[in-house]
Amino acid sequence: MGAKRLTVRRGQLFYLRLSFSRPFQSQSDHITFVAETGPKPSELLGTRARFFLTRVRPRNVWSASDFTIDSNSLHVSLFTPANAVIGHYILKIEISQGQGHSVTYRLGTFILLFNPWSPEDNVYLPSEILLQEYVMQDYGFVYKGHERFITSWPWNYGQFEEDIIDICFEILNKSLHYLKNPAKDCSQRNDVVYVCRVVSAMINSNDDNGVLQGNWSEDYSKGVSPLEWNGSVAILRQWSAGGGQPVKYGQCWVFASVMCTVMRCLGVPTRVVSNFRSAHNVDRNLTIDTYYDRNAEMLSTQKRDKIWNFHVWNECWMIRKDLPPGYNGWQVLDPTPQQTSSGLFCCGPASVKAIREGDVHLAYDTPFVYAEVNADEVIWLLRDGQAQEILAHNTSSIGKEISTKMVGSDQHQSITSSYKYPEGSPEERAVFMKASRKMLGPQRAFSPFLDLLESGGLRDEPAQLQLHLARIPEWGQDLQLLLRIRRVPDSTHPQGPIRLVVRFCAQALLHGGGTRKPLWRHTVWVNLDFGKETQWPLLLPYSNYRSKLTDEKLIRVSGIAEVEETGRSMLVLKDISLEPPHLSIEVSERAEVGKALRVHVTLTNTLMVALSSCTMVLEGSGLVNGQITKDLGTLVAGHTLQIQLDLYPTKAGPRQLQVLISSNEVKEIKGYKDIFVSAAGAP
Repeated sequence: MGAKRLTVRRGQLFYLRLSFSRPFQSQSDHITFVAETGPKPSELLGTRARFFLTRVRPRNVWSASDFTIDSNSLHVSLFTPANAVIGHYILKIEISQGQGHSVTYRLGTFILLFNPWSPEDNVYLPSEILLQEYVMQDYGFVYKGHERFITSWPWNYGQFEEDIIDICFEILNKSLHYLKNPAKDCSQRNDVVYVCRVVSAMINSNDDNGVLQGNWSEDYSKGVSPLEWNGSVAILRQWSAGGGQPVKYGQCWVFASVMCTVMRCLGVPTRVVSNFRSAHNVDRNLTIDTYYDRNAEMLSTQKRDKIWNFHVWNECWMIRKDLPPGYNGWQVLDPTPQQTSSGLFCCGPASVKAIREGDVHLAYDTPFVYAEVNADEVIWLLRDGQAQEILAHNTSSIGKEISTKMVGSDQHQSITSSYKYPEGSPEERAVFMKASRKMLGPQRAFSPFLDLLESGGLRDEPAQLQLHLARIPEWGQDLQLLLRIRRVPDSTHPQGPIRLVVRFCAQALLHGGGTRKPLWRHTVWVNLDFGKETQWPLLLPYSNYRSKLTDEKLIRVSGIAEVEETGRSMLVLKDISLEPPHLSIEVSERAEVGKALRVHVTLTNTLMVALSSCTMVLEGSGLVNGQITKDLGTLVAGHTLQIQLDLYPTKAGPRQLQVLISSNEVKEIKGYKDIFVSAAGAP
């Protein structure tokens, strides 16, 4: 954070040596220390403290103690309480003799942060291993893609870069709370719950001049695509240099990663969490409805409810003194602007324990987060604009593979069990009913789904359908699938053959869970004898999807099988995440502070088409000052690109180099290299 300034954590001692023009007389020279922060500092508001020299340090209050006198010098230990307001402080002393007039001197400034190492602080985390991971680690990963194809995105948090701490407090000072009442806002910065909510609102710009402007339109021509950010530092610096104008553009993983930088910088243990198939349940009825027609096309809807392919938020570690006992620990904070909370676009902190137990009455925004991981999905068949048949009622398809970075590892870790009991278990269903009663109330709203359930609308099916990939799906290649159908007994046709017509449709899958227009259709007719199984190969040519996908390269293949004897329909789905080409990053020698480090980046274009307008961006705290950008031109299909460059590390210890190569065809070819940097002159 910079060696030229004093930065301390609350609940921590720091030491001063004061030099005087004459010998200090402790009996007659009276010294009062004054620490002030924010506008109009006030002892009543907790933004001003006056304290005196004492031999013994009192517990958890501002104090100056353990002093020694050496001729014209005074050595003294200063202590800040673990519940002090965080921020930039001015430290002064008032000196007087006897009852005489006092003289005030300004000693200097210091920055006070939360202290997760102090048992007295509400962010105390009693594990050094976890503290190194969730406070000190300045790089990490965001997990994206699909529950079955989770991809790791390296991210440069960079919370200890020199100017980031000032930008973090600039964020607090541009919040609507501060603009409305600066003195009151500063006085509440001793409360981690309050600070988290302010930061959650300020990372997005829906209400204010927050850090990032969200954009889910796929048109990023007026800014930077969310896929092209490598880390938080460039975003925060651009926001500050622009006078607080929102940076274009962000989506959930960018919002959450920037918030992680800010909270770790302020001293709050924080991690980034990905929830795959994440519900956005606006009407709070704990069901998300999706619709298909008889040709297997997923239809758009006017409803605001949706299921994100994945959604990314934060967890911050804290003691919740505002809640009943038992809800301390990890708390969900979500800076992505999805809904308002107390009038602002922010979310949390919601206790992860409260979510798991269905205690949705507890603050803040627990019902919304509970639905994100627990809502049921109801899939309807639409005929003539009317929902006429339930194709599936999935009680376990939402809230899958909730993941974060594993401590001390580059791998992801599933933390789903922290959010809910095992799917389908008695505990999970009991918690779901408990939360439903609290969220829906005694007067349950009209629901065609509930009516259909009561009328026996869900029946057993005469066949089981599955779609499998015949090989690893790569962007630029034809996709080979295999349909497996097995005839099983059902109440309508316990035995005997059936005839199916299966209509397939492939659509580009959007991050928000919606789809584009169909890019491929196919129909097969199947005669299926009782107890038999058949397989049917399917081919989705590259030419069909080449120009039809979003930057995220996701395809949903849907199939509706209609039983000719009964007219009943069955649904089969397969989401496909296409693999981009892979980067190789190597370093040729030992890394040392101040010495040139040769880096080799290699990319082979394994696609059937050229990659045009290729650009490479390198980033990594302690390795690169800001970013390095290179234009690489066009990479012809089948050819290999090799780049060599020298870096000059500035910080010792474990570091991570992040590399992004983007092109017109593929926006997100990412790679990283973990590098240990030795101190200058180390053997």
